[in-house]
Amino acid sequence: MGYLGFIFPTFTAPRTSVHDVEPDLTTLYAPKKPVARQPKPPSVPIPMEIVMTILESAYENEEIRSYNALLKNCSLVCKDWSYAAQKLLFRHVSLSKQTAYIAFQEAVDRTTARGRSLGDAVLRMKVVLDQNQPYRLSHRSFARAVSLCPNLYELSVSLFGEGGPGLDIVGLPDASRMKRSAPSFDQRTLSILRAGPRISALQFCNWSDNSSSLLQLLDVWPTLSSLDISGTTPQLDSDNVQPFPCALRELRMNFQASPSMEFMRWLLHNSTGRLRVLDLAREPSPDLLEYLVSEHGAALESLGLPTCGTREGAAAVRRCAGLRELKIEGAWASPMLYKTLPGGLQHLAFGVDSDSALQPVVQAIRRSTELRVVTMHIWRGGEKHPKLADVTLACARQGVELRVTRDVPAFRAMIPLSPLQRGDPVPAASYPHHRSLNNLLYMASRAVTTH
Repeated sequence: MGYLGFIFPTFTAPRTSVHDVEPDLTTLYAPKKPVARQPKPPSVPIPMEIVMTILESAYENEEIRSYNALLKNCSLVCKDWSYAAQKLLFRHVSLSKQTAYIAFQEAVDRTTARGRSLGDAVLRMKVVLDQNQPYRLSHRSFARAVSLCPNLYELSVSLFGEGGPGLDIVGLPDASRMKRSAPSFDQRTLSILRAGPRISALQFCNWSDNSSSLLQLLDVWPTLSSLDISGTTPQLDSDNVQPFPCALRELRMNFQASPSMEFMRWLLHNSTGRLRVLDLAREPSPDLLEYLVSEHGAALESLGLPTCGTREGAAAVRRCAGLRELKIEGAWASPMLYKTLPGGLQHLAFGVDSDSALQPVVQAIRRSTELRVVTMHIWRGGEKHPKLADVTLACARQGVELRVTRDVPAFRAMIPLSPLQRGDPVPAASYPHHRSLNNLLYMASRAVTTH
């Protein structure tokens, strides 16, 4: 019998990979406890008193454009912030066209509570009366805009005469611009202005041949205490005109030609012993400087001159013994000036070029016990002056703040005296140096957490 072989099949378990095994995820980890979510606390608005204080703390009179940009952004936050920001925006109003006046008139409509509130918020107004503009602001609209602001404090008026066809070219010499004609204010306009607010500060820039417009405006407001006039040199209508009734505390002038002694005596007749700030952008005649110093120098606290390079000029400054601020815009001043500075001087401002005599300045800083601020305007080449480092060192040793600028408008605006001392109506607490912004933000956070 043959061999019978039986073949038994062999069975092997199939090979598996760990990747082929699906773990039981329900048993690997303990179930998580449900998260107990706290209810979201209700949002607590910052009290509007704090909001107003914070916004006012950013107020800087010399940077109105930046400040207004901040307020415009704040007005987009919410309805309450919008109203607060608008009230602050309306502190400073600028009108140069008739369309702008129409929009302003609607915004400050005295028949509505909101309009009255916005109109009452206006403290300063700047208007441009330009005869060359097709939609120029009319004299009557200018007067009505002023009458809508009962709390108006400061008014700035720029008057431009009408040039011939094709002659209104930007950059023309000042003398050519002053030959353009401009109408005087009519009696109806003057009557509206007289019935309006009693402003305290007037800025008038006249680029026309009309020399009577300034006298018309000065006759409207017997309450002026601050006057800034420039452009066309004013002239008196007659020798029998009554003296200007106002007692000025501040006078700034920038005329192409020095005004007559008759005009100055008329203007400052009632300001003897009252005038505190005198700023002359153009070199006064020797007779005019002598008159100003002899009649008003004893009461002056702030004096600005374009230059002071003569012994007579230095002697004139020395006679102003009560000065707290002296500003010489030019880059050259007599060394005698710095040897006899008033003892109570707190702010010294001057220009510097490559040839300026700075050693007398350094010695004056070292001698002074009252000086707080030194402001330098660096003219071309002044940045390489070898004595600049000595000025910096002298200020550091005396604890005097040193400010440096290369921009003329910035130099003119660097005035450390507080705005309240200069008659500014905005409360002192509105200024950054009275209360820091960080402190105000802390107050706001405290107000929210304790609400």
